[in-house]
Amino acid sequence: MLGIDPGLVATGFAVVEPGPGGLAVLATGVIGTTRDLPLEARVHRVYDGVCRLLDAHAPALVALEDLYAEYRFPRTALLMAHARGVICLAARQRDVAVLTLAPAEVKRSVTANGSASKEQVQRGVQRLLGLVDLPRPSHVADALALALTGFSRAGGRLA
Repeated sequence: MLGIDPGLVATGFAVVEPGPGGLAVLATGVIGTTRDLPLEARVHRVYDGVCRLLDAHAPALVALEDLYAEYRFPRTALLMAHARGVICLAARQRDVAVLTLAPAEVKRSVTANGSASKEQVQRGVQRLLGLVDLPRPSHVADALALALTGFSRAGGRLA
């Protein structure tokens, strides 16, 4: 399972798989870009990074955060849509299914609260995965939460 928190500045990712002691975290990180790069270079960097992850880990499913927008920041949703588009393309090119998850569903899955804060999501992920430290940065915590929710939606059992 590959969880992806899409963004053009920072795309968080997390690869998890079931193991004998529960879910194992295989890889986490952030695909980063800089705001001074042209849009097409940033989109390409996200695409290339996701392609490398898909090729290295061959997940059966990608859990991807759905688009959302605050009315005060519509540009954020537009930029996120570019990242989501190339992520979906990379998955499709490899015949990997994409499960789109609403942020509130993901928060509810790991904290039992659909409007949980970033810190509450981090603590929920920490608890469910038995991590010693809080997952950081928040993009990684969100990607882990997406992977956990995707695993649960696919029939897996969370603690």
